[in-house]
Amino acid sequence: MKVAIVEEFGAPLKLVDHEVPTPGVGQVLVKMETSGLCHTDIHAWKGDWPVKPSLPFIPGHEGIGIVEAVGEGVSRVNVGDRVAIPWLGMACGTCEHCISGWETLCESQENSGYSIDGAYAEYALASGDYVGIVPEGVDPIDAAPLACAGVTTYKAVKVAGTRPSDLVAVFGIGGLGHLALQYAKVAGASVVAVDLLDSKLELAKELGADYTVNAKEQDPVEYIQSLGGADQVVVLAVSPKAFEQAFNSLKRGGTMVMVALPADNDMTLPIFQTVLKGITIKGSIVGTRKDMAEVFEIHRQGKTKVISESRKLESVNEDFDDVEHGKVDARLVFDFR
Repeated sequence: MKVAIVEEFGAPLKLVDHEVPTPGVGQVLVKMETSGLCHTDIHAWKGDWPVKPSLPFIPGHEGIGIVEAVGEGVSRVNVGDRVAIPWLGMACGTCEHCISGWETLCESQENSGYSIDGAYAEYALASGDYVGIVPEGVDPIDAAPLACAGVTTYKAVKVAGTRPSDLVAVFGIGGLGHLALQYAKVAGASVVAVDLLDSKLELAKELGADYTVNAKEQDPVEYIQSLGGADQVVVLAVSPKAFEQAFNSLKRGGTMVMVALPADNDMTLPIFQTVLKGITIKGSIVGTRKDMAEVFEIHRQGKTKVISESRKLESVNEDFDDVEHGKVDARLVFDFR
């Protein structure tokens, strides 16, 4: 089978042939149909974050495919099922986080394409307990971004506590942001889309954004405050400046949800304003298996639209470059079919 593998941080990925693996206890073998390219894959490839993957590794945590074989003890899925291989590859299932519905906070979790090999391959192994079930009516091309970008932003909107009549500002309209604004609209909110590129703001309008701001041409803080301030802000842009602007765009009692992970890992928090204005700041990372099921169902009902481009795995290095330099409006998906 063909795989794309990282052998050295920052060096071009290599396309090599591996033997098709055999599923072990609790595992399933998935013949990949599609696999999305997430910016996290680029961070993993570059070794940007404090805890780095162990080399060599196969990236990819937005894998969609058909179960071809199951290992001993697997009862949740069957051969022939279409499943998703998400970022949360597996968790312990017994810690306080797992048993309280917050498995994404499990300290013993394994992450697909990071701590365990992922879905940039024609076949991949995954935990039978932690794959997502892709329902009939959800196209594999759409399902791949939904398995990460969708689940991540859906969870962020849930964590924000968004309600009808709220004003939500989404900072960064791309692979994640174009979905975040749709989930905020599903929740009944009005949405301000903030980005640096007019093309992405035009996309935001097409997807239902009520207001748009080009932060290169207009101060987003001033604009959003002129609307009364945001009830919630969701920060998806990997820029410290975006975090600062998002914080200052909140109304009193507002909530800031941080999703993006800038490589420099620092921000300045004004304590007086946070306390006196009653600001809440939350971090949100991906979502649970329950969140994924909800994301797929919302899409099956036709309430969201995934914007993506299909590519082949052979172009993975060029595709990394395109995403890293903002040449892609939303999401890239590798199509193995």
